[in-house]
Amino acid sequence: MGIGRITRHLIQHHWRARQVFPQQVLDRIEQAIRQGEATHSGQVRFVVEGALDGRPLFRNQHARARALDVFSHLRIWDTAHNNGVLIYLLLADRDVEIIADRGIDAKVGAAGWEKICRAMEAEFRAGQFERGVIDGIAAVSRELAKHFPPGVAHPNELPDAPVVM
Repeated sequence: MGIGRITRHLIQHHWRARQVFPQQVLDRIEQAIRQGEATHSGQVRFVVEGALDGRPLFRNQHARARALDVFSHLRIWDTAHNNGVLIYLLLADRDVEIIADRGIDAKVGAAGWEKICRAMEAEFRAGQFERGVIDGIAAVSRELAKHFPPGVAHPNELPDAPVVM
């Protein structure tokens, strides 16, 4: 654990997420999730966490492990077809992680998710946070549409609203 990472997390903390993702941006992200889910039977969640604090920070928890915790906490794994996907952004590290339930993960694989994450991170480096998230949602939705097309009974099993932590 480096002092630079601790300092970055303590300075940026949660206010940074609200600054980068004001309500109108969150509304557009929610709309992108809703539009994407119209093309498939999967479930997509977006979570942004400004920074880690307390135990996760001082245990040096990285974005992947934190994303797994959030995936479990939000019960994204609890979908009928095991096709829930979490797009998690740890803003202080500018690290994106995609955690997918076993039904879709087996079809896309780590390399497919990693490609989407790196494209999003490139947008973030350019200061294009909204575009990066919306493009990432569209890319995830394309993968879900390939493997889980919309069915007749297509309930929305998880909320579409982004979560800011």
